[in-house]
Amino acid sequence: MNNPIAGKVVVIAGASSGLGEATARLLAAEGASVALGARRGDRIQALAEELVANGGKALALPTDVTNYDQVKRLVDAAVQSYGRIDVMINNAGVMPHSPLERLKIDDWNQMIDVNIKGVLYGIAAALPYMQQQKSGHIINVSSVAGHKVRPGAVVYAATKTAVRVISEGLRMEVKPYNIRTTVISPGAVATELPESVTEPDVAENLRRFYAEFAIPADSFARMVAFVVSQPEEVDINEILFRPTRQEL
Repeated sequence: MNNPIAGKVVVIAGASSGLGEATARLLAAEGASVALGARRGDRIQALAEELVANGGKALALPTDVTNYDQVKRLVDAAVQSYGRIDVMINNAGVMPHSPLERLKIDDWNQMIDVNIKGVLYGIAAALPYMQQQKSGHIINVSSVAGHKVRPGAVVYAATKTAVRVISEGLRMEVKPYNIRTTVISPGAVATELPESVTEPDVAENLRRFYAEFAIPADSFARMVAFVVSQPEEVDINEILFRPTRQEL
């Protein structure tokens, strides 16, 4: 049987750990060429070298998703190296939870810059190529928090709700170009997200929650592989998944 992932060119923003790293490993193993972007250049370079050593195709470029020029440079590098871009995965995110009354203004700004602007910059970098190709797939990462707000996670939930709204608007706008869109909303998945929490008491509670409920990051990677593998005429627009035991 044909492998629908083999030969695809996939750009992953936020590829140095967690969801992005797991997705890069799975898609490269399935024959995709992957372009890895993240602020931690040493991590993505080591990952790219590992994937190439295992017979895959990969490149790495340090990328801060809050800087549009850097995101565009990553996408441009993928197109220059591999000839096209088939999938753009806007995965970079931060989650510094805190109650609003603690006035963590810097944390709020960071979430807006990474979680919202980073997604928009990924779209802006990839969309012109996909419009020209008349094909492509943009995958944005939201969260269960984009469906359900709870105390202490208000700003994070707002940014992840914004990702869902952006994704739905994008879906409608790109119909003339044969471009597919997917927003994936994970629940508790084992990543480094809890490490972005700056309030010690909140961080401790979150670590306990993740230690009890979190499922492996390759659960997300399999969701990506599923949507990317669909025939061109099939557009899986939204996936919401949680650990089986997670109530929230």
